[in-house]
This record gives sequence, C-alpha cells and structure tokens, in this order.
Amino acid sequence: MARLADYFVVVGYDLDNRVEGEGQGRILQRFPEKDWEDSPFPQGIELFCQPSGWQLVPQRQPASFFVAVLTDINSERHYCACFTFWEGLDNPQLKKTDAGDADEADEEPTVVQHAKLFAPKSLVVVSRLDYTEAFRNCLGLIYTVHVDGLPTPLETVIGNLLTCVIPIAGGSQRTITLGAGDRQVIQTPINDSLPVSGSSVAQLFRQLGIVNVLYLFCAALTEHKILFLSSSYQRLTDACRGLLAIMFPLKYSFTYVPILPGKLLEVLSTPTPFIIGVNSFFRSETQELLDVIVADLDGGTVTIPECVHISLLPEPLLQQTQTALSMVLDPELEFADQAFPPQSMQPSALKIQDKEIRAVFLWLFARLFQGYRWCLHIIRIHPEPVIRFHKAAFLGQRSLTEDDFLMKVLDGMAFAGFVSERGPPYRATDLFDDLVANQVERIRQEEACPHKVMNHVKELAEQLFKNENPYPTVAMHKVQRPSENSQNSDQSRTPFPVLDDVAVQLFIDHAVAKLKSAPPVVKAELKSMVPSGPPLGDIVDRNGHVMANSARRLEVVRNCITYIFDNKMLEAKKLMPAVLRALKGRTARVCLTQELNQHVLQNRAVLDDQQFDYIVRMMNCTLQDCSHIDEHGIAAALLPLVTAFCRKLGAGITQFAYSCVQEHMVWTTMQFWEAMFYSDVQNHIKALYMETDDGDQQNNSDQQDRSDNKREISALELAAEQNRLWPTLNKEMQMERVQKEESTVFSQAIHYANRMSYLLLPLDTSKNRLLRSSGLGDVESVSNSYVTNSIAGSMAESYDTESGFEDAESSDVANSVVRFINRFVDKVCNESGVTNEHLKALHTMIPDIVQMHIETLDAVHRESKRLPPIQKPKLLRPTLLPGEELVMDGMRVHLIPDGREEATGQMGGPPLLPAEGAIFLTTYRLIFKGTPSDALVGEQIVTRSFPIASLTKEKRISVTLTMDQFVQEGLQLRSCTFQLMKIAFDEEVASDLAESFRKHLHKLRFPQHVQGTFAFTVGQSGKLVLEPKTKDKNQSLKTLSKNLVKNAKRTISRQYVGRKKEAPPTWENRSSFQSELDEDEISVSEEVDQSALTLSSTIRSADRQTMSNVVERACCRDYQRLGLGTLSNSLTRSKNEPFRISTANRMYTVCRSYPGLLIIPQNIPDSTIHRICRCYRQNRFPVVCWRHSRTKAVLLRSAGLHAKGVVSFFKSPNAPTAVPSQADSTSLEQEKYLQAIISSMPSYSESTGRNTLSGFTSTHMNTSESSDKLRQPKIGDLMKQVLGNKEDVPGTFSRGALGQKAKVISLSQPKVSGKARNSPRGKWGSIRGSSRLSAYNPDIGTRLAGKESPQPNGGPNDPLFLRQQKAYLYIIGDKAQLKGGKQDSFQQWEVIPIEVCDVRQVKNSFKKLMKACVPSSPTTEPNMSFLRLLEDSEWMTLLHRVLQVSVLVVELLDTGSSVMVSLEDGWDVTTQVVSLVQLLSDPYYRTFDGFRLLVEKEWLSFGHRFSHRGAQTLGSQSSGFTPVFLQFLDCVHQIHLQFPMEFEFSQYYLKFLAYHYMSNRFRTFLLDSDYDRIELGVLYEEKSDRRNPQVCKSVWDYIDRLNKKAPIFYNYMYSPEDEEVLRPYTFVSNLKVWDFYLEETLSDGPPYDWELRSRQESLAEETAEKADTGAPKSQRHIVWPCYDNLSKVMPDAITKLLQDLQNLEAALGQTSEKWKDTWDKIKTTQKTETRLESKPSFSSSLLMSSNLSHQRRSQGVCLQESRVGSSIKLGLDCEASATSTPVAGRPSTSTLYSQFQSTESENRSFEGILYKRGALLKPWKPRWFVLDKTKHQLRYYDSRQDKECKGVIELSDVESVTVGTPAMGAPKNVEEKAFFDLKTAKRVYNLCAQESSNAQLWMDSIQSCLSDA
Repeated sequence: MARLADYFVVVGYDLDNRVEGEGQGRILQRFPEKDWEDSPFPQGIELFCQPSGWQLVPQRQPASFFVAVLTDINSERHYCACFTFWEGLDNPQLKKTDAGDADEADEEPTVVQHAKLFAPKSLVVVSRLDYTEAFRNCLGLIYTVHVDGLPTPLETVIGNLLTCVIPIAGGSQRTITLGAGDRQVIQTPINDSLPVSGSSVAQLFRQLGIVNVLYLFCAALTEHKILFLSSSYQRLTDACRGLLAIMFPLKYSFTYVPILPGKLLEVLSTPTPFIIGVNSFFRSETQELLDVIVADLDGGTVTIPECVHISLLPEPLLQQTQTALSMVLDPELEFADQAFPPQSMQPSALKIQDKEIRAVFLWLFARLFQGYRWCLHIIRIHPEPVIRFHKAAFLGQRSLTEDDFLMKVLDGMAFAGFVSERGPPYRATDLFDDLVANQVERIRQEEACPHKVMNHVKELAEQLFKNENPYPTVAMHKVQRPSENSQNSDQSRTPFPVLDDVAVQLFIDHAVAKLKSAPPVVKAELKSMVPSGPPLGDIVDRNGHVMANSARRLEVVRNCITYIFDNKMLEAKKLMPAVLRALKGRTARVCLTQELNQHVLQNRAVLDDQQFDYIVRMMNCTLQDCSHIDEHGIAAALLPLVTAFCRKLGAGITQFAYSCVQEHMVWTTMQFWEAMFYSDVQNHIKALYMETDDGDQQNNSDQQDRSDNKREISALELAAEQNRLWPTLNKEMQMERVQKEESTVFSQAIHYANRMSYLLLPLDTSKNRLLRSSGLGDVESVSNSYVTNSIAGSMAESYDTESGFEDAESSDVANSVVRFINRFVDKVCNESGVTNEHLKALHTMIPDIVQMHIETLDAVHRESKRLPPIQKPKLLRPTLLPGEELVMDGMRVHLIPDGREEATGQMGGPPLLPAEGAIFLTTYRLIFKGTPSDALVGEQIVTRSFPIASLTKEKRISVTLTMDQFVQEGLQLRSCTFQLMKIAFDEEVASDLAESFRKHLHKLRFPQHVQGTFAFTVGQSGKLVLEPKTKDKNQSLKTLSKNLVKNAKRTISRQYVGRKKEAPPTWENRSSFQSELDEDEISVSEEVDQSALTLSSTIRSADRQTMSNVVERACCRDYQRLGLGTLSNSLTRSKNEPFRISTANRMYTVCRSYPGLLIIPQNIPDSTIHRICRCYRQNRFPVVCWRHSRTKAVLLRSAGLHAKGVVSFFKSPNAPTAVPSQADSTSLEQEKYLQAIISSMPSYSESTGRNTLSGFTSTHMNTSESSDKLRQPKIGDLMKQVLGNKEDVPGTFSRGALGQKAKVISLSQPKVSGKARNSPRGKWGSIRGSSRLSAYNPDIGTRLAGKESPQPNGGPNDPLFLRQQKAYLYIIGDKAQLKGGKQDSFQQWEVIPIEVCDVRQVKNSFKKLMKACVPSSPTTEPNMSFLRLLEDSEWMTLLHRVLQVSVLVVELLDTGSSVMVSLEDGWDVTTQVVSLVQLLSDPYYRTFDGFRLLVEKEWLSFGHRFSHRGAQTLGSQSSGFTPVFLQFLDCVHQIHLQFPMEFEFSQYYLKFLAYHYMSNRFRTFLLDSDYDRIELGVLYEEKSDRRNPQVCKSVWDYIDRLNKKAPIFYNYMYSPEDEEVLRPYTFVSNLKVWDFYLEETLSDGPPYDWELRSRQESLAEETAEKADTGAPKSQRHIVWPCYDNLSKVMPDAITKLLQDLQNLEAALGQTSEKWKDTWDKIKTTQKTETRLESKPSFSSSLLMSSNLSHQRRSQGVCLQESRVGSSIKLGLDCEASATSTPVAGRPSTSTLYSQFQSTESENRSFEGILYKRGALLKPWKPRWFVLDKTKHQLRYYDSRQDKECKGVIELSDVESVTVGTPAMGAPKNVEEKAFFDLKTAKRVYNLCAQESSNAQLWMDSIQSCLSDA
C-alpha cells in the first residue's frame, strides 16, 4: 500500500524578496511539517511551480495544471502536481510612488502602471505515484471549495487527501472521497513493472511522426542528450512519459526532468545524457547547445546537430518496425490505392492506439534481446544471485558484432539495470519475460508478414490495455468544478486562506496510528522460475554475415589435423594453405577447436617439432581473425588447448603452445578474461549443486545433450531451484553453501592468475613482444567508448603514468603483468563476493606465480634457441644488367598481394601471391625474387621489380601474414612504371636493417645531382659517385662545352657593350666534316651581324670537327628535308629562301632552353631576336619547327607572352589610323616578326607583292580546290569542340545571317576573345574608312567553316573571296592569358584561345590513374571500381584535350594557314601539341629514324624539363613526378591503335620508351636542355663506351642494337600511304586505356630490359637440355595471367617464322641472315608474284575520307613498295580496296630512312668484285661485294645487277683483317698480295681481289669501318 499524496504545499509570490528585479516564489504552508522517513520532502518546489519565472500580471489568467517530475538523491521520482491560479493584489510599485513626489511619476510616462496586479499561487501535491487525473481532480476540488465557498472546511479535504492510501498494483479499484461530496475511482495497474502511459505515446507520435520518434528512441537508448520544447507544460510531461514508456523493458537511468525551470537552464550543458523538457519561451537559449537533440513538439521537428551521430536500429528491424508503426497509426495507407477500399478503416481510439504502438516496441525488444538469458553467467547463487551478461557471445551468436546500435545499447546503463533486474532466475515474471521465452518462434516465423505481425501486436496491445484498465466499466466519477460566475467575477475573490496546520496534522496522526494497529497486509508475491526460451544457437540471424563454410572446407581441416597426428607431414604441408584459407570462416575455426580437443588426453598432448609447428600455425591463424572481444568464443575454446599441446625441448624442459600464440589482441582484453572466468565459475558452481557430480558435463554447459533424451539442466534453472529452496534451509546449511561457493570462486581466481601469466609473459622476457606499443592502450580505444567498460579508468592511468608494457627489462614486464592480473582479480573477486582474507592471499600469491613462470620460461627460451631453424626457401639471386651492382644484398621478405586480384588466384589460376623471397636493392632497380607461399605453385619463380628512379611513394605498413603469428613491419612502394610492391620483412630481418634499406633507397632515388643517377654512375663502383670531376674521355669536347658555357655567361653580362671590337666570325676548313655529310650539301653560313659573337675565338682547330655535332644535333638535315633553309657560305643561294638557320643562340645567350641553331624568317636580323625574346616567357620566342610540304604553311612554337606583353601586343588603335602609333618598339618588332612569317608563305607572297589582298590569284587556291572543299566545314566543327560550344564564351558562333547586325556584337562584347579582323582591304577598302564601329566582325568559327555571309555593302558573295578571310596565321594561346587584348583589325593573324591543362592537373591526374590501375588493397565498394576511379582520374579527358587541339592544328596547316602554338612556358603542352601535329601530318616521323628525330628535336633540343618533371634529383623532389612525355606517348599509342598500318614501329616500341623515360637507365631523358647537357659534357658523346660495349648511354643506340638482332620493335603491318595525313577520333569514347598501365609479368619482371630476358632464356635452355630424356613433349603451353609474358610464350606468326629460319640456318651451319634482309627478301618475292595480278583501286585520299576505310586501314595488313600495291596474306583477309596504288612518280617511302630500306636504294660505301672461297672442297667464285657503312655489314651478290643478297658478313663479328696466302684452287694469274682473310668468331673468309692495290683498298675500307664502330 502507498500514500496517494505525501505532501500538500501552498506556494505563493514572495512580495518582500526580489532578486535582481525578478520575482521569487516561497512556500507559504506545507503539510505535514515533518518529513516522512520513507520519502523526504523535495527541495526547490517553488521553482517548478512557475517554470518560466514568478511574475505579476495585469490581467487574471485562467487556472492551470501540470505535473512536474523531480528526482531525489536515491533516484526516486516524485510527481509534483501543480495547480496554479491568480489572486489580485494592489500594485506595490504604486504605493511607493504615492509616497514620493508626483513629479517623478510624470518623468516616466513610458511605463504604464496598473493599479491592480495579479500574483500566481500554486497548490501542489507531491506523490510517488503518477495519477495525473486523480491529482487534477483533487486540486480542482480544493480550489472549488475555496472559490465557491463550499461548506466543507479545506483542512478536512486536505487531511483526507494526505491520509488516502491505495495499493501500488494488483489491478484493484479504489474509490476515494475527500469529504466534499466528491467521489473518484482509482484503478491500479495489474503489474507495476509495466509502465502506465494513458495516451501519451500516441500523442507523441501524432506530434512528431514515426521517423522522428524512432530517432529519439534510438538516441535515448544510445545515451544522447534529448531536449523537448513546447509551449505547454503538460505536453512536455506527457511526451517524456511516452518516450520512457516505449523504452520498456529498459529503464532510463540518467537525468530526467520533463519540466525544467528557466532558472536552471545551465543544467543543459551537463556532460551526461538527459531527457529534459523546456518551455518554447526559452528556445533562443537552447540554440547554442552543440550536442543536444532538440525535439519541437509544437512544430513537429527533431533537430540533430552535425556533430551527433545516432546509431539506428539494425536492418531489417528498422524497416519492419517502421512498417508496423505506420499500419497502427495510418491503417488507411495500405488501402489508399484500392478501387474498393474497406468501409471502416479508422485508426483505433487514442488510448488503444497508444497500447498498439507500445506493443510494436515490445515486439521489437523481444527480437533484439531474444535469447539473452543464454548469455547470462550466474557466478553466485547464495546468499544473493550474482549475474553477469556475456556481451561478446550474445553479439557473436547474433552475428551483430559490427552493429553500432546494439553495441551501444549493451554497453549502456539501461541494459546494466535490465540485467540486474531481470537476470535473477527466480522472481516474478511479466509480459516481456513471457514474450522473450515463449513467443520467439512465432515472432521469427511471422516477421516477414506484416499482417501476422499486426495480429500479434494487437494481442499484446490488449494485454497492455488490460494491465492499465483492468475494469473496463469504470464507475462514476463525481467531482465538483468551480461555478461559472465564481470563475469570472474578479471582485468577490478572497485570497486563499491560511490553513490550520494543527487540524490537518491531527488527520495525519490519526491515520498513522490506525495503520500501525492494523494487521500487516501480506500479499504473496508470485515468484517463479524465469523461462529462458530457445537457446541462441537455433536462432542465429538469417541475414547474419557468418561465412558459411562448406562441408568440403571442414573436411580439409579435419584431414589436415589427422595427417599431422598420423605424422604424414608431406600431405599436411600440401593441405596447409587451403586450411589457412578455410580458417577465415567461423565454422572452420570451431571445427578446429573440436578436432584438437579429441587429441588431448588427460590435459596433455606431446608433439614432435614439426607437428607442434603446424598446430601452432593453425592456432595463430584461427586467433588472428578473432576480434579483441572474441565474440564467437574461439579464443575461449583454444585457451585450454594452448596449455595442453607441448613439445619436449631437452632434459625435463617442455615448451607449451601458449608461448607461441601470445601475439594476439584478445589476450590483453580484460573483458575476454572476465567472460572466460565467469563461464568457468558458472560451470563449477553448477557441478557443485548437481546431484551426479559428473566431470564430462562441465564441457557442454551451453549445448543440449540429446544423447539420453533428457535435456541437461541449465545453470540458471539450477539456480532458480536453489533460490526456491533457500528459505527452507537452516542457518548451518545456508552458511555451508555460501562458503562452498566462495571457495570455488577463489580457486578459479588462482587458476586464472596462472593462465593469464602463461599468455601475458613473453617467451623472451628481455624484449617484451607481448603488448608492444599497441598493448593495452588500444584496447580501451576499441572497446571503451563507454565509461561502463570493465577495463576502464583504473587501467588507463597506471599505463600512462608508469610506462606499462613498454619497458624492455624483464622485471618491468613482470610488474606490468602482475598489475594487470591484480586488477583482474580485484574486479572479479569484488563482483563475486570473495572474502577479504582470500583477496589478500591472492595478492601475495600473484607475484610469486609470475616470478616462477618467468624462471620456467627462461629455460624454455634457452632451449628453443638451440632448435634447428625452420627450413625456409633459399633466396634466389636476381640477374643483373651489365654495370648494375648490388647496393644491399637480399633481405628476406614476403610479397603481399595488393589490389590487383589476378595474382592471388581469386579470378582463377594459381595463387602466385603471397610469395616468399628476398628484396634486392641495386644501383638501378628494386627487385623482389621468390617463390609463392602456396606449396602447390611452389616451383614457379615470382619476380617483381621497378627502377629506383621511378619510385613515387613509400609508406610504412604493418602486415599480418596468414602463415605466422606476428605482425610484421612492412613497406608499400609505388612506382610510376605502374608497379606496386607491398613487402613485409621477415622476422629475421632486424629493424635497423630495414631502416637502412629505406635510407639507401631514398638516397638512390633522389641523388644530389643528376650525375648521381644510374645513367651516369653505371659501371662505376656501387658507392654513390657524386664527384663530377672525373677525367673526361673526349678532352676537346669538354673544352668546347666549357668555353661555350663560359662565353655564354660572359655575353649575357655584356651583350650590348663593346660590340664593334669583335670581328665577324669566319669559318674555314669546312672539309673536316664535309666527307660525312657529302650527300646533303650542308654548310654553315653566318651573316655579317655585329651583335653576334665569334665562334673562332672559342674553337681551336682541334675542336672544329665537333661543330659538326652541333649541326647534326640541331636537326639541320631535317630542316633541309623540309626546305627550311641551309647553312651555307653563298649568300646568294639563301636569299631567295623564305627562312634561314640562325646561329644567334649558338652560345645559348638568347634563350637557355632553346637549341643552338634556330629557323627564323630570312629578313629578320639576329639583333631583332634579342629584343623580341623578352616579350615571351623564358625568352622562348616563336621559331619555325616544321613546314607543310604541299601548302608550305609553317608550324611555329613559342612560350606564352609575358602578362604585360599581351595587351600591348594586341593593342587596338584608338584612332582609325592604319598603324597604331602609340605602340612601343618591341610590339612593333613583334608585329614585324609575325608579318615576316606570314609573308614567307607562298599564298601570301604570290599575291601582287603589296600587302593588299585584292589581286589574290593563288595557284595554290586552284590546285587544292577539291581537297579544300572536302575539308573546309570540318575545321569549324573542330574549332567549336576545342573552344567549347558554350553560350557564355565570348565570340560564340552565332553569326549566321546577322549581316549588318554584326556591329552589335562588337559593341556589346568589347572583350571578344575571338579577335575578329576586318575584311581584307583593296577594292573593299572603303568598309574600314566609313566608321570604326561598322567594322564587320566575322568571327573565327564561321570564317573557318567557310559559311557564306552577306557582305555589308552588297559585295559579291563569291566563295573564292570568302576563302581569303581565312587568317594566314593562327596563334593558339592560353585563354586565361589572352584576356583584355583586342585584335588590331589590320593584321592577318588570329588568336584561338584554348584552355590548357595545367601541369598540376597532369600530376594529380597521373596519381589517380596509378591508384586506379594499381590499387593498394582490394575493395568491393561500387564507387571504387576500376572504371569509376579511371573516370575520376580524368587522364582520358586530358588526352582528349591534347589530341583535339593537335587535330585542329593539323587541319589548319592542311588548309594552308600557318599555326603558332604559344602555350604556358612553351615546354610542356606546346611540345606535346607540336610533336603530335608533325607526327600526324608527316609520314616520315612515323618511321624509326623520324620518330627519334622528332623526340630529339622537339623534346630534347627545345628543352622539355625532363629532370625537373621527373623529380630526378633531391632539388626537384618537392615538385613531384609529372609525366608530360608519358602523356605524349599515350597519345601516340591512341593514334597507333587507330592507324596500325601507318607506323613502322610497334606498340612495344612506345612502351619501351615509356618505361625507360622513367627508369634513368639511359642519359637520353635526363637534364632539362641542351645547355645543361653541354655543361655536363654529355651532349656529343661518342656512340658508346669503348671499354664497356654493353653499356649504352643513349636509348636510341640501344634500340638500334636490339633492332639489328630481333624484330621486336618492328610493326609487320607497316604499309604507309604516301603523304598520308592522319586524323584520329579524339573523343574519350574512342580512346583506350593503354595496356602499359595494366600488364604485369611476374615470371621475369618488366620485359623492357632485354639483356635480362636473354640471360634468363639461355639459363632456361641449359637446364632444359640437361633434363631432356626423350620423353614425348606436349605442344601445349599453359599461359597464366599476369605471370607469363604472352608475346614471349606465344610469339606472333612472323616473329616465329623468322626465328625458325634462323634456327634452321644455324642447324645447317650457315651464317644466319639479319631478320631485316630476310623480311625484305620475302617482300620482294611477294611483290614480283603479285605484280601480274594487281589491279588499280580507289585513290587513297578518297579512301581515307570515308569512315569505312578508317576501319579497313586498321584491319587489312598491307605491305607496300614503290609504285606497286602488294599485299601479303598474313592470315588476315585483306580486302582489295585497302591495297591502294600510290600515285606514280612519287618516291618510295623507304628512301626516307636508311635503316630498313629495300635493296634498291642502298647505302653503298664501297663495292666491287672479289673472289670468295667456298666451304670445304668448294671452288672459289667471283662475287659482287658491297661494303655498307650504315648497316655495318659486308654483303655479297651473284652479280652487280642481282637484287638478292647471297650472304652477309656482320662487321661487328669480324675480329681481324689480315693479308692471306694463295690457297688451293685459287684463281689463276692473281698476285700473291691480292689475297686477304676476314676472321670472324665463327669462321674465316678467304677472299681475293684482282690486284694487290685493290685488295689494299678493300682492307683499308673494312679496317676503317671497324675502327669507326
């Protein structure tokens, strides 16, 4: 029974006491005066009566009522029902003013003072019961008695109220009366454990909606702060009550204040969770709370701050709950779309709906907590049950370990309360217990069907409703209300009287006395055993993430264990990798523990070394995937096993498995040990009470033992039985049981102290490997987000203050372990009630246990060191290049798989990775070589390497290997050759060795100077050679370069000083290099120009010959081929050529980054250049680099203009004069320069010589009419694409039929970046004169597109005239730079603004591309797939941009306009575009020689900053790797893919260049400009190093050498069309990812260092020969992805045929011919055969203009020779149309280069007839011999006319030429001295000339060839 009301209080306004101008309330009276013992009077009631503050108001307010909740210190809740009404009083302010002067009142007219004010007064009932309606009625009655003046005295009513006693629960009805003619019925709930909610829950959902309330529900459960806002106090209380009601069966245990007074608002900044309600009046004060979730009941919103993350219910629960709730709240939703909806689908009444909602949440909790009782550990039964919850097991069996929500709920205070309240097995049960025990099966079956769920919910709702309203027919209430008139009349009110406290006290005393004399009410509490429900094992979540292990996998585990114990080690070894993979799954791990258990006899199993090793490995693998809380109980199951398995080490020394499995987080987790301890204690206590004390049953406490058809009693059932019997036992029996239990716990604590010391003390106590730095610190961060965690604070400080497990000394290890065990023992013993004496005994024992164990371990450690080491695979040595040396010898490492899945065997194929081997650091590469860890693939060799120079990122990682228990230190190394190495150092590698490896790597990657790179140090000793002062081989060259540099520096300083002193340069002695260049008559001319420096001063006669190198290097031969001027003495010859070669920059004074010789217009003197260059960035002024052979348009390159130069350059004249007068001189010079270029074009100079265009009748226009018409429209489209066809681009292409309106454009867009020009002058010149504004502005796009436009003055529309509107020179400039400049309407050039990709963009894009192609770890996220990452990298978009601009330029040049590319600094994008344009326009650059020349000219000579962009030295390290050249090669690759028949070189050639561009193996791609190369003396080196012929310094020499040996670089589909201009498609959809980025060969590393391949092959052949035993061999090859090199294993047909030919020749003993000769021969024979049948086909240009042919050209394989269309059928169907016949009269393409020309146009240095002696017994025969210097060979033919070579003697094979002796059968009448012998490595050739002088000549010529080599 309980009092209905504990206290009655009257609270009023305190007139005397105002604090800081605010009113106060005070308690006027309270009854009883004395506190009750069982419930003290709550403080601060006066604040809660007026939560918004006590104020006087001018008008009477209606009476109000609400219930506030206060919580006392014992966390008991007191319900304060406040009834407030307003009483009138005279204004206290007015009284004061009357006393003073009246004047003062006049001074403040603003404040209106009311004579009558109203003060609040509250009647308060304080109770521990929550009967809101009853309190409202009672207080209303008291007020009515007072207002209406009813006859009953107030004291009686209040006395009756305070003495009213009602039962707490039981479902009874009580009728109460307060003695004023009233009557009320109070219904008590049947079960008081279920909350009473009225209709508050339904109300809450109506106010906030389903999703919002679910957010609040989850927030409350996961301990967030929740604040309700409303303008109604009662609603705040109801909302809080509703939220608590849906949390049942959990109880909220934090701050709970439904109505918070305004004065206490600072409570909101408390750090602990709360549920608080505040009046909306204080909304603004709640704004700055950062971590509080605010629910606005009136507005229906829930605001969650950004920093708060609410964990929501796990799916599918969340979805199902939402569905159920919407069916309750909005039943019409389901039928909303039906044509004939049911008639009555109204939601239930509010009270019923309230219970239905609560039923949904009850159903939800039943699902969340199902089976929780199976995870309760009962650790004491007597005197009180002590229960602990095994959280890890619960989460593990539900497979919800990852679930944030459940983790937080189980860690929370509410759940702790739930366990202590509902844990005991013998107690009264309620609805929830029944639900969780008996209806789980039903819930599980119905969860998918919402209607069945609804039926269940309705049943539950009925029970809940019944609980609150047991008697549906509630009896009549009779309560008086105040009459209407008394409520409205203001005057008649008397203040609430002061009550007679004595009278009230009498009532109370009387009632107390009566209660004492009454017999005690004994209500038998129904206790029963709480049912546990079905065990969790059966109800594991359907969508659990348990990896289902197939029976096959479990079979593998079982077999492997059987093999180990049967000592079949070889079998076990084979199964091992499969077992380790299977152990990733939970079932397999459980299976392992069960299997191992069977091999333990009497707690011991002795193994031999190998068995022990395997078992330990399996245990480690099993533990490795256990989380630190061990949710699946795997570690728990292994714990007894690790102390059972052991091996004998020596005399009396045994090593147990635990010393090898310590390296796991789980052993350092306090929670794990507690759970283990409690479960063991439970088993032992259960055994204590079981009648049959059977040892076997201890193991299977949680499983059902079905063998003897009776279910084993669970520990909880046992405990319930014991609790039931407890009261019947006598004292002694009770004491005995308590003692027995206590000593059981004590003995377990000792046992666990031992166990923990086993697993926490490391084998080698000197170096503590156990809890390295990660140790216990991390455990807290993992599991300790909540303060409730068991390890919590106590550990934290001891580990921070004392250094914990960090120290290395063994005593410290011991101390830390002792501290850890002590903490554990304290915690568990206190919880399980161990006596203090026992606890002290434990504390003294623990250090001894630990010390004793350390001593045992020392002996074990000593012995274990003597064991023979485990056999590891022997380290394989890598093959090194000539000149490559090891810096660090092999360190044993493991190569870990990265994000590429091919090698791991997951995509099929063998698991090549992980592999075990060694890493080698050489001067050139980083090499891993080893064998796969999987024994089944063990015989393969895995090699992965990359050049050190290409390393872009190195980061440390820590790796856990499946095979070992240790966490290894590792490195992740990423290279820009698209390679990634993830290595883990083996434990035998010391950490300082790994560190020195990193340092060496860094030193080699970023040398101090470029001379420290491999290309320079190759062949020197392995020490990093950084002294550049080595003696130079070519002294004269060094002098030249020094002097060049010195003079360059000198001239820069005194460029314009003493000019007159220096004589004009004179170059004598041309003949020194004439002989070499006798075919092209190249000579060097120098105009008499005073500003030039003399060269003769710097060149001594000995060095003159090196000047030819300068000429050669400057690509003069190419310039001459293009007709761009010569170097010659005769001025007459060069005057009529439009361009000349200028030597102004030969000292690199004009521009450091340009080559020494430049092409500039004929009539521009060198002095102008010095001035012009200043306007351009880096002084890179415009120079010509290519000329179109047909249209004679030229391509120029330069840097962008300096910012200040832009505007002056394109200055628009203010007056309509012809020449802008105010332009400064440089601007004029620039214009003059551009004008000179324009006038050099034939189309311009052929007009009448004046600068007008009136008489333009160009022959060119007529000749190319047809082709131009074809091409014209295309350019406009291209231009639109390049400029971007957006509306906002100034000068867009909207000038269709604007005609006259064009001037509007020029007005409204003054910044037209299209730079539109006036129409040309001449006979239309009048246009320009009329007015400046009417200037007609045709804009670029349309002009280029050649669309017709009406002339402003009605001039003729003839298309020829329109054609002239094409600009003569287009300048491609950077959009950002060209802002603000306006085109002078007088000039003939036009600027095309484009957006260039910044270098930073390229760099970032490349980084992303590398991560896409070579990810560091596998990922399953959809937005991390390869294609998505590739798209994000934007690499393809950048390629598209570069190609697009290049194609535009090609089109412009092809239509006869010159183009100047003037972007950024002129060395990145400019170079890319210019090179691509030449490659597309000129077939010569698509040959070997041409491509080499193109790269040397545009990339090397014109100063692309290779070292800087490649970050090759320490200085450029910060700038990062920017692969501009790689981007260019990728573009070439894209073009190659689209036109495979136009390139002489193959795709491999491009990959080869790409690899070595980054590898630093050659010097070609080092340094930033020719100037730097001269300074280092590496520009004009001799072809190769004499002393070390293997070492090539130039990549081109290397390619030449390789090309002579094998046709790897040659493209067999090469069949060029003459003068073919390529126009590739450039859209991203047409571009392919280059396989260079994706392919990998693990068999022998990257296939770009050929010496390595040939060496490996020769080794392989040797081993193969030995092993050949004549058994039949299969012809089939197995080709593994990413392991084998496809082209090597399966070469293409032609390579194979050529190879076979060579092998056959070798077998027949003939000298094998070079592959090129064989190839040419086949082509010639093919040609003669097809000559008869070849038919003329379409003309090539027509063919190429159609799309179809584009495809055809890529598929047909054509091989073409001069003037004949020939096709070799190479297994592909070649269509007739593709073998087009070139136009007669053009020279063959093959004359353009000398490397692969056919025999007709040979380079014959010396030829004649010689007699050659045949092989043994064969006669001498006359042969026509040809000595070929270029190919470096001596060939012989049958006769001079013969085209087919009979044999070749390679001069590189010739060892000596000696005078011979006449031999048998020699030709008669020949002088003796005419004989000579040629000795090669294989044989001696006996030759004989007709006379001795002839023989001498031959010998000399051959000798000179040999010495030249």
